[in-house]
Amino acid sequence: MNKTFDIHPIDRSMQAAIQAKIDNLNKPKGSLGRLEELAMQVCLIQQTLEPSLAHPCHLLLGGDHGIEREGVSVSPREVTWQQMINFTRGGGGVNMFCRQHGYKLRVVDVGVDYDLSNVPGIIDRKIARGTKNFLYEPAMSEEEFNQAIAVGVDLVDDCFAEGCRVLCIGEMGIGNTSPSSIWMSLFGDIPLKECIGAGAGLNNDGIRHKYEVLSKALKNYRTAIPQPSAISPLYYFGGFEMIAAIGAMLRAAEQHLVILVDGFIMTACALAAIRLYPDSQDYMIFTHCGDESGHKMMLDMVDANPLLYLGLRLGEGTGALCAFPIIDSAVRMMNEMNNFQNAKITKYF
Repeated sequence: MNKTFDIHPIDRSMQAAIQAKIDNLNKPKGSLGRLEELAMQVCLIQQTLEPSLAHPCHLLLGGDHGIEREGVSVSPREVTWQQMINFTRGGGGVNMFCRQHGYKLRVVDVGVDYDLSNVPGIIDRKIARGTKNFLYEPAMSEEEFNQAIAVGVDLVDDCFAEGCRVLCIGEMGIGNTSPSSIWMSLFGDIPLKECIGAGAGLNNDGIRHKYEVLSKALKNYRTAIPQPSAISPLYYFGGFEMIAAIGAMLRAAEQHLVILVDGFIMTACALAAIRLYPDSQDYMIFTHCGDESGHKMMLDMVDANPLLYLGLRLGEGTGALCAFPIIDSAVRMMNEMNNFQNAKITKYF
């Protein structure tokens, strides 16, 4: 990878002061549970007793996958570009949640197999019209991998320049559960069969076919690259939108932003980011456990305790957006709740 990131573990020197403020809020000690844990994490990320979730941004990254040609998804690839256009018209699930929670939405074409360059509301950062079919060859070259990382970095820099302190990332790409399943298998040394689910709605026969295709692709990869590097599984199987998400996560960690990690695909991207830069996990909040088979196992790989269990599997970053009010409550607790002394309430512990 051409780009290097200056990511450090969270500085915990303020931890005692943050805990003291939390414990002196006018409530029983520990009575706000996970909110107190979230408040601690956000305060440590931002190195302040007065945290902020100002200018929240959501990156919706689109890309198509060559492996889709093998019938591994129930949805045809044209759904990718159709949904991308739908997002510009405000009609997607991601639009609804961004409006609800005050997020600025950026819809970005990183590798959609359709000309979206003249569609108002879509940022054109296309690397190619979809990846190659990783059943037969690497999904992308190392040069394209580096381009995708740079796209993610640039997008986060744009958000940061606007004062963004909290970042959500979502994806739109038919077939992207396939590379996610393979990454999960490789990163966690988990049998591939346990990593494959229904995606957008495959039946049992479809899941069986998906396993056969991905199993063969994994075998071919091991033959083609007998001594893999840290990035070889990323460029060999990943989608352009997924690699851009990894670049965005790493840049966001470097900028000390709060990163809200969404579902199965974005958790796979987070795993990849953590493998490259383990300290990047300090800046991540894993927002929910989705309905895709294997998501919980993937979360367990990084000892993540997700905030929500709502049976979601839409993608687009919608689960992370749903969890945002909980994180917002934790921040408001730190900034708006009175303490025992000011409220003139006896501190009884």
